[in-house]
Amino acid sequence: MKRILAFLSLVVLCCAEASAQTPQPLYPDGKFDGDNGLDSSVTADRDGVRFGVAVPDYFLFRPAPDKANGQCVVVLPGGGYGCVCYQREGIDVARWLNENGVTAVVLRYRMPNGHSEIPLTDVRRMFRTVRENAAEWGIDPCQVGVMGFSAGGHLAASALTLFEFSYARPDFGILIYPVITMQDGFSHGGSRDNLMGKDPSEDLIRRFSTERHIVAATEHTPATSPCFIALSSDDEVVPTRNSTMFYDSLCSKGVPAELHVYPTGRHGWIGDFVYWDEYHASLSRWLKQLRKKAAAADTACPKLSR
Repeated sequence: MKRILAFLSLVVLCCAEASAQTPQPLYPDGKFDGDNGLDSSVTADRDGVRFGVAVPDYFLFRPAPDKANGQCVVVLPGGGYGCVCYQREGIDVARWLNENGVTAVVLRYRMPNGHSEIPLTDVRRMFRTVRENAAEWGIDPCQVGVMGFSAGGHLAASALTLFEFSYARPDFGILIYPVITMQDGFSHGGSRDNLMGKDPSEDLIRRFSTERHIVAATEHTPATSPCFIALSSDDEVVPTRNSTMFYDSLCSKGVPAELHVYPTGRHGWIGDFVYWDEYHASLSRWLKQLRKKAAAADTACPKLSR
């Protein structure tokens, strides 16, 4: 019962007025990477929340030309891997990013439905799509990051740590009150069950406990990308240990990271969250610092070949 209530709380937190923005198909030819076993007839859309996602799509938000700075963020809304809260944790976020000159792509990824790799597969395809269209969309392919909320934060952390091809590697990560681990006692139960099932193997738990896969740079491989993490210390849904263990692991590997813990706000920052200005100022400054660092570096951009 506690897990059901926790999952429902994620859905309630996400509800808001939907946008009239037109979504684009992630797989224009209709040939998906993998199958989650869901039919589109089960998909429902209510108040900016999409349930039972069987066909993934995305919203593209581009800033005004006089504001555009070349950065892009792939936004992954939360929803406990049972739905996608694409309005409040997607479209609303995209508009703020646009105000700061950043292109935003809000992905409505497929639900796992017992197929744990499916959401991450969609994220990889989204990164490929962004980088294929970088010139047309006015994006620097070396400045494409990922931003995730709650279970979307887990998906973002998975993209940061489990990428298989250079084109799918985020250049930076923004994790907001994220689920991070699948370990007993620390994970969010609803997200864990929806992603991996009720009785996952130890190998599956290890694979999707993202704090275990952060790496330092070597001669042949890059380090995990820099991360910005924010949450509230009174989060009643996702244990705060999720964020702190990811931050600790980043620091232990020498990966640049920031951790912002606000005294109040609970999960989802609904209602009287009094730290919006501090949060937005910190994130805006951090993104600007990344752009300056990228401009000063001579970095080879990801190749699209596999």
